[in-house]
Amino acid sequence: MESNQRLLVISPHLDDAVLSCGLLLAAHPGTVVCTVFTAPPAENITTDWDRAAGFADAFEAMRTRQAEDREALGLLSALPVHLLFRDAQYHASPGADELLTALSQIVAHAKPTRVLMPLGLFHSDHVMVANACLALMRRQPATRFIAYEDVPYRRMSGVVQERLCDLAKRGYAADAPHALDVPGTTQHERMKRAALDAYRSQLRAFGPEGQASLFSPERYWQLARDESSRHPQSA
Repeated sequence: MESNQRLLVISPHLDDAVLSCGLLLAAHPGTVVCTVFTAPPAENITTDWDRAAGFADAFEAMRTRQAEDREALGLLSALPVHLLFRDAQYHASPGADELLTALSQIVAHAKPTRVLMPLGLFHSDHVMVANACLALMRRQPATRFIAYEDVPYRRMSGVVQERLCDLAKRGYAADAPHALDVPGTTQHERMKRAALDAYRSQLRAFGPEGQASLFSPERYWQLARDESSRHPQSA
């Protein structure tokens, strides 16, 4: 990838960017990582996932997870931006227009040449963010959008191909990018593993079996509007 490229990674949760794009981040210091769901609920609650991660309640969880994210991205020389939306487990997901407006503002400020977005696999938060990015892509025709395969959900049988078929039906073409530098050097692998280790609470929730699937090859898809599609649909 050309040295003058400015990357913006859109991450649903506080770990998704490193899980899915950690090698890319290691190779491109200065990348902006915008995480969408980083706010606690309006009133404190306790969820099964937060308990599994070792937290007493949601307020403690989000405070600690933000700190973990800053530590992890710091190890990769990436720049964190935290949007204050609440994820699905806190029962207060943002509206589509509200999310699109916030992401538009981030893009306007960062002025990226490439936006990396989740492919949008399985998890409702991931699908919501991916669909908002698709809408943003239509507003930003001069900016290249690249979808990353969401870890760990990409390991679920058939989910990647199902999503690609869905995108094709909606008028989006997905191809392997030709100019994306994702090195597999030992140095970058060490950097990614160190960054993943910073998400201590999330590794605890994944457990030993789940952790084994987290460090896997990164895969990306170049997205474009397919104007030849007979049935293009809005995101």
